[in-house]
Amino acid sequence: IVLVSGHLDSWDVGQGAMDDGGGAFISWEALSLIKDLGLRPKRTLRLVLWTGEEQGGIGSKQYYQLHKENISNFDIVMESDEGTFKPSGLGFTGSAKAREIVKEIMTLLQPINATDVYDNADGTDIDYWMRDGVPGASLHSDISKYFWFHHSQGDTMTVQDPNQMNLCAAVWTVVSYVIADMEEMLPR
Repeated sequence: IVLVSGHLDSWDVGQGAMDDGGGAFISWEALSLIKDLGLRPKRTLRLVLWTGEEQGGIGSKQYYQLHKENISNFDIVMESDEGTFKPSGLGFTGSAKAREIVKEIMTLLQPINATDVYDNADGTDIDYWMRDGVPGASLHSDISKYFWFHHSQGDTMTVQDPNQMNLCAAVWTVVSYVIADMEEMLPR
């Protein structure tokens, strides 16, 4: 299973369009694009739209409890939760061998200049999996304006730039598809 995710838990004064509707949208869009292109990877792609992240990650904890017995089937868990501005690459947590594979995959994103692989994936919703050794990835984007809108009345759809969101969706689509279609799972 290659899991892509974002969360739907706007709880503050804004609409939650950036935090984290954008992450949910690009995760949905990645799977939609793969389906629309008629691509059928070797492994399952799964979309999870988490809830309760701001309330202690109760949605992801419940999901983990329900699926941890099949943890060996999870190839990578991916979460976008820091806005969907211009992407630069991924944060990655996993073995050195897995990191080298992810770095090679990221070279496919040279045309949009989103090739960086940073240390450590971030994401409340994927932490349980990464603690148990499943490789994890988080989207890295230009967060220079993130805290202008984070948990404010300004966190509305007007913050979202469709072109930047498309670039984020491209990163999510390429990475999730390639990993799901590899002959072997990422090394643990």
